[in-house]
Amino acid sequence: MSEPIPCGPTAPASFKVLDVRVDAVQIPEVIAGMQDWIARRAGCRFIAVTGMHGVIEARHDPQFRSILNSADRVVPDGYPLAWLARRKGFAHLRRRVYGPELMAEFCRQTAAKGYRHFFYGGAPGVAEDLANRFASRYPGLVVAGTYCPPFRLLSPDEQFEVIAKIDESNADVVWVGLSTPKQERWMFECRLRLRVPVLVGVGAAFDFHTLRTAQAPEWMRENGFEWLFRLFCEPKRLWRRYLIQGSEFVLLVALETLGVRQFPLRRGQP
Repeated sequence: MSEPIPCGPTAPASFKVLDVRVDAVQIPEVIAGMQDWIARRAGCRFIAVTGMHGVIEARHDPQFRSILNSADRVVPDGYPLAWLARRKGFAHLRRRVYGPELMAEFCRQTAAKGYRHFFYGGAPGVAEDLANRFASRYPGLVVAGTYCPPFRLLSPDEQFEVIAKIDESNADVVWVGLSTPKQERWMFECRLRLRVPVLVGVGAAFDFHTLRTAQAPEWMRENGFEWLFRLFCEPKRLWRRYLIQGSEFVLLVALETLGVRQFPLRRGQP
């Protein structure tokens, strides 16, 4: 698999969590990097906004772990990843890179620059609703297009049509609102066929920004309790992620931190 392409002169410092590379960055640095990629237009880069769920999925799926590690940026969306970063010496990582916030802040800061935004994901009508809301909220923001994929794998012909639609839109950034690991797989598979400078996987941000899903209060988001709010709101869908995978994550990270068990990168795996 291809190596991540550095943003600017050097790639940011990073740390490992259960064999997954996480870049020690905050939202301002991510935004600056995205603008640099757009200005240089030297290939299609993709950003994985990941947390505990993504790390555990990668732990069970070597191919997905390789996809994450090949991303141009893997940013710490989860509170636990930001906390671990500080324990590993990255004191400047005071906050996580929260996907919905990254999306909104990039659009707010750059609306006047005329970047063209494509919104890919969500249930029928969600991407269009999001595009309309953002165009109204951030004067000057240009909507290049929207697409809501079906809840199944796209056929080769459908994938070709989607890629053509995105390229024809002359988008500068594609916001991908699918679930993990689906969105990361899509970005990885399409990056070499797209002319778009930046792909960003933002998960549930589409539903949060269109008010289809309630967001946790800010104090919960900033202090590591968002998972409890989301579990309360969607117990049938999220109980396994937060209760089973969450417990596994805590146990494995504790063992790794204490040096009881090491998790070396398995070279040569797909």
